[in-house]
Amino acid sequence: MCQCGLFLLREGNFKYVSFFESLVNPFPSGEPRTPPRGLLPFLLHYSKPVLPWLTVLALITALVSVVELVVLSYVGSIVDWLADTDREVLFAEHGRALIGMALLVVVGFPLLVLAQSLFTHQTIFGNYPMIARWLAHRYILGQSLNFFQDEFAGRVSQKVMQTALAIRETVLKIVDLFVYVLVYFLGALFLMGSADPWLMLPLGIWLGIYLAIGFIFVPRLRLISMAQADARAQMTGRIVDSYTNIQTIKLFAHTMREQEYARGAMTGFMDTVYRQMRLVTVLTVALQTSNALLLASVAGIGIFAWQQGAISLGAIAVAIALVLRIRSMSDWILWEVAGLFENIGTVQDGINTIAQPPTVKDKPDAKELVVSTGDIRFEQVRFGYGKEPPVVDGLDLHIRPGEKIGLVGRSGAGKSTLINLLLRFYDVEGGRVLIDGQNIAEVTQESLRRQISMVTQDTSLLHRSIRDNIRYGRPDAPEEEIVRAARRAHADEFIRELEDQKGRVGYDAHAGERGVKLSGGQRQRVAIARVILKDAPILILDEATSALDSEVEAAIQEQLYTLMEGKTVIAIAHRLSTIAMLDRLVVIDEGRVVESGTHAELLEQDGLYAALWQRQSGGFLGLEPQEAVG
Repeated sequence: MCQCGLFLLREGNFKYVSFFESLVNPFPSGEPRTPPRGLLPFLLHYSKPVLPWLTVLALITALVSVVELVVLSYVGSIVDWLADTDREVLFAEHGRALIGMALLVVVGFPLLVLAQSLFTHQTIFGNYPMIARWLAHRYILGQSLNFFQDEFAGRVSQKVMQTALAIRETVLKIVDLFVYVLVYFLGALFLMGSADPWLMLPLGIWLGIYLAIGFIFVPRLRLISMAQADARAQMTGRIVDSYTNIQTIKLFAHTMREQEYARGAMTGFMDTVYRQMRLVTVLTVALQTSNALLLASVAGIGIFAWQQGAISLGAIAVAIALVLRIRSMSDWILWEVAGLFENIGTVQDGINTIAQPPTVKDKPDAKELVVSTGDIRFEQVRFGYGKEPPVVDGLDLHIRPGEKIGLVGRSGAGKSTLINLLLRFYDVEGGRVLIDGQNIAEVTQESLRRQISMVTQDTSLLHRSIRDNIRYGRPDAPEEEIVRAARRAHADEFIRELEDQKGRVGYDAHAGERGVKLSGGQRQRVAIARVILKDAPILILDEATSALDSEVEAAIQEQLYTLMEGKTVIAIAHRLSTIAMLDRLVVIDEGRVVESGTHAELLEQDGLYAALWQRQSGGFLGLEPQEAVG
């Protein structure tokens, strides 16, 4: 190992290395922007923080290739000196040149390699892909809800991870190939031409053949690589989907079915691998054949020229050394080019996922939502998820400050759609939604959702501690308020008895992915504790107690009534008995409000609500009359 390498390994000298590591911030600040969809603009989008150091690296790489050529040229000179100079006067005549060459080889070249390695491995290698991961992850977190509904979570995460690495590999390979190779080949042509112009001929012909091989094979490899990147993400997505829903798979005894489901994606991936390897075999044979022809032709021309007295032995030595170096480089170059286009394929595949613009965006002048009373208005709202007929069509609804209403209607009537529009998971296609007179389309999404608490039927917890899950409602909440919220949700007792597989107990125990380590009722109580802690002025309850047993439900209902005090509340429940005591019930049918009033008033009207009340069987809605009778 060289002295500079030993110096860096000594205790206390890592600070010099850490200096290069700190030249780039892997977590750049600023709001993430929608990445451009063009390849070069997309690469530039994630490369800006490292561009100065990529430029430095390119200059050092050019110097490294120049030094290699200078060393090879000196090798030819040494051969000529040894052939033409007497042993007694060799050092007298050429000593300074030999010492200079020795210093260049022993000191100059290692220092250049050290600088190249420090900028490559310390400044760029780790920081560069992390910049892409960080920016892409932050951007995707801001994507609209429908983006995640249309994609596998595993597939999206795979695209983020592999695209970040592919960006780094693409740019570094471009620097290596177009700087190192350009300088090296131009230098090789110059050295051969200065020895004998005829030596340039086989190198020129070989270069033409080499470029032809590249033009034939590399685009095909790029297309296969794009297909392979997509197939890999599809395979990962299916596998992650199986693991995420393992309880359902076990419940329905579909292990073999899931194996076949994953195998289908794996077979598709292997198809791209086989296609790629077939091209690689033909490419390797073509490359090695052209390399063999280059070596034979340069050696033949060199020997013939030496016989004619046209060139020296040193020139032949340099030419053959260059050819041997080019032979080894050519294999590396073509694989680097193939790898470059493989990474380009991966980047382009990632662009299709990462560079999608959000469907719901904050306006440039969006303000913070300020909720003083909690007055909510839906005015002539129309929405249909981009399809016809719309799910909600011309709906008008006014929820007064502090009013507690229940949304009632058959499945598909538009109840959940209204909630999604209020939370601005989607933008209305017509009309507007107002909170305290402020159009929610003109305020920031985060400020809107900070003012709304929601408990859903299908509660999903983060794979973090129970404390962190509850604190998600208010991140700055002290410990005593977290415990108080858990007690109010009747969760404290079971939380204190929890222990996970790593021995963490109570509030430190982890909930498992999506809260799988807890029962449905336990997850629901943790979610209610989270909402209690958040204490937002608008409260949405979507089957909030459906996963609870009767005794716990009765206890929590009391806490929910307490929680509702002073808040505007929208509740959805299939069991009408759970919302019958609210201030007003709003009946929705075919995307419109068809009835509104108290439970008693609606029964007196003998309309749709009364029919639903009569038909209710087992606590659920949506049955047609003949189904209810049957």
